[in-house]
Amino acid sequence: MPHLNVHALEGDLAGRETALIEKLTDAVVAVYGEWARGLADVRLIGLPPHRWGIGGKPAHEAAPSVTFGIKEAAFHRPDADEIVARLVSGVTDAVVEVFGERVRAGVTVELVASPAGRTGIGGVVVTP
Repeated sequence: MPHLNVHALEGDLAGRETALIEKLTDAVVAVYGEWARGLADVRLIGLPPHRWGIGGKPAHEAAPSVTFGIKEAAFHRPDADEIVARLVSGVTDAVVEVFGERVRAGVTVELVASPAGRTGIGGVVVTP
């Protein structure tokens, strides 16, 4: 199941939540296919400027940061480089579509791998 955690300044995020969830889910579906729509888990975390620092100072402008949880096996596929590029590009485009072109240069997308057997749901380890 793809998990996307988005950190953004609260003031930038307010009022854009539904659009961002929809666009990020669409970006996941564009890479994985329609079957992934119901599994895409998007969590939006809004931070006040004094709780996000850049360069040692509170941020008054910060581009959203996305952590994308993905199964480690995706990195071992023959088309792994293409999948990574499409996910990074698609997620960035989705964020820019909602927040505007001004954030593109700073949008961070980090793909974080979960090895098989290292995730649990409902108290049970998920195995391949």
